[in-house]
Amino acid sequence: MDAIKALLSRVSVSRLAEPAPDEESLRNIYRSAMRAADHALLRPWRFLIIRDLSRQRLAELFVAASLKEEPDLPIEKLESIRSKPLRAPVIVVAICSPKAHPKVPQHEQELATGAAVQNMLNAAHAQGVGAIWRTGPMAENPEVMQGLGLTGAEKIIGFLYLGQIVGETRAVRELPIDDYFVPW
Repeated sequence: MDAIKALLSRVSVSRLAEPAPDEESLRNIYRSAMRAADHALLRPWRFLIIRDLSRQRLAELFVAASLKEEPDLPIEKLESIRSKPLRAPVIVVAICSPKAHPKVPQHEQELATGAAVQNMLNAAHAQGVGAIWRTGPMAENPEVMQGLGLTGAEKIIGFLYLGQIVGETRAVRELPIDDYFVPW
């Protein structure tokens, strides 16, 4: 797909299913992260690939973390939490792993990690792979962060869900760019 067409037509796809993207598509998605804007070329990110049985492990981690915060959660809520990592065949956990640098503060490194996730979203779309970037309370939960092996100043920037698109994607809504880009 032409780059401009891909950028102007990408939408988040929340309904995803098996099969997982093929290995070539996944490698292209991963490689695209490495082309993100990144001051001083610090590569302040790392990514965990959650698929197959790891999705069940993530589901149980989400449940355990939720129960630690709220021990009396109703079973329906627990089942909803447990189902979240099962909504796509592949989940990429994007982690900002900041590096000490005199000219590149941590917040800029978090933005670079976000740019890497956006590149992966665009690469997925360009290849016909459904994708959505999710965050939510589990992205900031200390139990989840510990369970995923985050250390020190590391931070989850998001969960990138990847899979086969189910149904129709929503239409791209054109926004009036003149409302957002104005002469100074």
